[in-house]
Amino acid sequence: MNKIINIRDVAREAGVSIATVSRVMNKLPSVTRSNKARVEAAVKKLKFKPNVSAQRLASKRNNAIGLVIPRYADIFHSFYALQILQGTGLAVERLKLDLLLHITSGESFLNISAVEGVLFSDIIGNEEQVDTVLEKEVPCVIMNYLTKDLPVSCVSIDNFNAAFTATEYLIKLGHSRVAAITGELKSQVAIDRLDGYVKALEKNNIEKKSDYVKYGDFGRDSAIKATKELLKLKTCPTAIFAASDEMAVGAIQVCMESGVNVPRDMSVIGFDDNPLALGFSPIAVTTMRQPLHEMATVATETLQKIITGKSKGNKKIILPAELIERNSCQSLT
Repeated sequence: MNKIINIRDVAREAGVSIATVSRVMNKLPSVTRSNKARVEAAVKKLKFKPNVSAQRLASKRNNAIGLVIPRYADIFHSFYALQILQGTGLAVERLKLDLLLHITSGESFLNISAVEGVLFSDIIGNEEQVDTVLEKEVPCVIMNYLTKDLPVSCVSIDNFNAAFTATEYLIKLGHSRVAAITGELKSQVAIDRLDGYVKALEKNNIEKKSDYVKYGDFGRDSAIKATKELLKLKTCPTAIFAASDEMAVGAIQVCMESGVNVPRDMSVIGFDDNPLALGFSPIAVTTMRQPLHEMATVATETLQKIITGKSKGNKKIILPAELIERNSCQSLT
């Protein structure tokens, strides 16, 4: 029967104390270069595999972070939630962290004593929980929301400039009658996208028409209703900026059912680059690709640096979106 190698065996082989081996295993700086080399050589020779739980106890770290995601219908079919989970999951694996997932409607709280830091995938519905985390001085990073009022690091998408780019893209194609279908305006994301749309109209001296702004909730059903209303107007728009790809697909469906050709009679641009939504449309949808996966990765890395003391102060990181041209938009000329 093979003997199980322990830390004492490594210390004996290296000719150092058990405490020195422990410091090397936990990557503590108070070890001479020669002792570190001897310990590492002994570990390799004996094929020693350190006890992870013991390492964490020795370093007084549990190596776990929490990810809080607001609960809503069909969350596990949500492109946003899946991208956040994938980006965070890959980052914690690479950083050798554990992840505690907490999905909540805001009524239940994450057990912050079980983690070293917390990631919030959004602040909506979790404001009280964010306040608690900050009050207890637990390292924290908020995704998808930029706050100037709270002492916290944030990583978000540049929704304002992305919406500005999308709207101006339609204007440069010759469209002056550009409608917008907004997301849920309780969210900062939706407000920024609406503001970007309005700013692009103002810059190009195009009057904002209230009839051309329809209020949605990022979902397809709200866009179907909004598009039907737009097509009933005496002077219809020739282009639609939808604040999500789900809504862009809904708008295209209504146009097709109503005999309105996309893109010849109506140009439609979305937001997300969501393959789950785009796969349902016979038209390849022009969209603004937002780097959600990157946002989750950067947020996780930022939190890890805060926990380990490698980052000081609160970071406000804004990631750009990218225009993806397909064939749901067409020049009027």
